[in-house]
This record gives sequence, C-alpha cells and structure tokens, in this order.
Amino acid sequence: MIQPSDDQVRQILRQQRIEVPSWAFGNSGTRFKVFAQPGVPRDPFEKIADAAQVHRYTGVAPVVSLHIPWDAVDDYGRLAEHAAALGVSIGVINANTFQDDDYRLGSVCHPDPAVRRKAIDHLKACIEVMHQTGSAQLKLWFADGLNYPGQDDLVDRQRRLAAALAEVYAELADDQRILLEYKLFEPAFYATDVPDWGTAFAHTVDLGPKASVVVDTGHHAPHTNIEFIVAFLVARGKLGAFDFNSRFYADDDLMVGAADPFQLFRIMNEIAAADAVTPDSGILFMLDQCHNIEPKIQAQIRSVLNVQEATAKALLVDRAALGEAQRAGDVLGANAILMDAYHTDVRPLLAGLRMDMGLEPNPILAFQRSGYLRTVIDERVGGTAAGWGA
Repeated sequence: MIQPSDDQVRQILRQQRIEVPSWAFGNSGTRFKVFAQPGVPRDPFEKIADAAQVHRYTGVAPVVSLHIPWDAVDDYGRLAEHAAALGVSIGVINANTFQDDDYRLGSVCHPDPAVRRKAIDHLKACIEVMHQTGSAQLKLWFADGLNYPGQDDLVDRQRRLAAALAEVYAELADDQRILLEYKLFEPAFYATDVPDWGTAFAHTVDLGPKASVVVDTGHHAPHTNIEFIVAFLVARGKLGAFDFNSRFYADDDLMVGAADPFQLFRIMNEIAAADAVTPDSGILFMLDQCHNIEPKIQAQIRSVLNVQEATAKALLVDRAALGEAQRAGDVLGANAILMDAYHTDVRPLLAGLRMDMGLEPNPILAFQRSGYLRTVIDERVGGTAAGWGA
C-alpha cells in the first residue's frame, strides 16, 4: 500500500463504519453498583433513537448492535423499520447464554444435555431475529468454564462446544456468519472454554468460511500484543470484527483509546496496512462499552472519534518509506516513521471531513447544543429504565 494523499485519507475515512451497541445507552455500573442517569431509554426503540444521535453527529455510525433477550420485542420487523426511519440499521445480533440460572455450570459446554439444548435453541432463535431484522452476523460469547480443577473434563467441554457451534453454523443463511468472541477470564477463574484468540481461531477454522473471530480489545492479559493477533487473523482471513473498549476495566466499560491511544493506533496500523478499513474488507468495527459515570451518548460519540483519529493516523503512515527501512534493518528509522504518523494532529483533517459531509466539525459540542438530552429527560418519565439485563 502506498501512502494515500490527504484527499484519499478523507475518502477512506468517509467510508469507515463504526457500529454502536444498544446496551451502551442503558444504566450500568461497576460490579458493586449500577449508577442511574436521567433520560435513559426504557425499551429498544428508545435505545435506537439514542444510537441514531451518534450517527447524526459523526456520520460514520449507521449501525446498531442488539442483545437478545435484552432487546427482545414482539415485532422485530417493526424495530428494523424504526431504525431505518432514524437513518440507521440493525447490525450484529448478540446472544445471551450467561444470565439464566440453568447456565450456572455453563451453557453449550454444560454437562447436562438438556441445558446444552436450551442454549443451542436460544442461538437458533437469535438467527431468526437476524432474518427478521436483516442482520448478517451472530456474535457469540460464552461465559462457560470452570472454577475448580476436576470440576469437569476440559477436553469433553471442547467437544461439546464444537458440536454446538457446528449445529448453529448449519442454520446460517449464505449471507450470514458467526463471530466468535473470546475472553481471558470471568466468571470462570480456573479455565474458560473460549479463553483466547487461538481457541476461537481453531473453532472458526473447523466451522468454515462463515465463521470468524472477534478481537475484543479489553479481553487480554497485560502486555499482550493485540496488533500481532490482528495481523495474524487478517492474513488468514479470519478477523471478523473488533469489539472496541479498554482492558483497564478488565471488560467493556472504559472508552476505546481513552487510556492507551497508542495501542489503538498500533491496532489500526495493521488494519490500514492490510487495506481493511472500509466495509468491503468484511471486518466490522464495533464498540462494546457500557458507560457508568460519563454521559452515554456523548461517550459513544467520543469513542467513535477516538477510532476515527487512530485510523486517520494509521492511514498517514508512509508505507513505502516504512517498508524500505524495515528491509534495510533500520530499527530506529522504521520506528520513527511510525511515530511521525502517530504524533500527527489529525483533528483538523477530521473536522474538515465532517464539514465536507455537511456535519458540524465538533460532534460533541453539536450534540450538546441540540437539546436532545434535555428533551428525552423530560419525555422519558415513568416506566423502567433499561440497564444490565434489561
């Protein structure tokens, strides 16, 4: 890849799509307390209305992920029409096999065949939601695992997992796929059944071309080189999506790039080097965040901007010069080329891009001035605010 001009960078950034999660707009908190905020949505329709605000002011977030059953409705076609009327669409459908009492010892890896059948049936029901909403992706994360040595057979649990995945995979339409997420720990502290990218990669290879891996930037051990994982999966055609957040919360609650923007840049550098920024690459850029103390819509806007800024810097890397330095073994020269791009202030470039798109140059300020939050605080009185598990 040759270094693109500023105009080419803007054209690529104009095409980038960042998917926002419905659950980001509900009440959430730490493991000890859920903090309520005024104006929080009470149902999936209001969640999508809030998500549409993120796209309205950034121009690059037109897709909303759903979580089932948190976002269960009687008529998914109507929900999709509601989204379309607001200028967005339904994206990834996230299954939930971790909030039922039956899943205390696991879901698809549970030792009881009846519990495994219940979990698999839920995953198949999520595929039906995909049909009704026009979604093409089913994202799977399993809390399955063990807390004590000897609690269950590790190898047999992998066989159960593989069998469940194969059964669900067989139900996919030609244009649908499985996105398999991994997680280092929680709530299985001795052994998690899908603990790392290698396990997820192996299962998706066995499944076939309609299965790929989700790299969650918050689900790794300290000092993990996430950009290596990204480069490896891209090279093998198995990187399906990102869940962007921060590992400093050990899960999904700190905004992507908030604590380690250089890591986000390094990750996007591998994506830019592979010409995989735009949707035709097949790689989804999704936010997987809950916002505990910060304003929710503004936090999602800020997260989108963080991803945009990291992407813009990655696109500015002089690939020809970098390749020459690398082949010459010029250690410091190659690093300097990368760092020059990272230290570039791309905010004026992105502000200009937004104005070219007919948007305000400062999305957060524009949202604050809109009065939307004040309006929904006044309107959303009564009922039950959405939150974890709702």
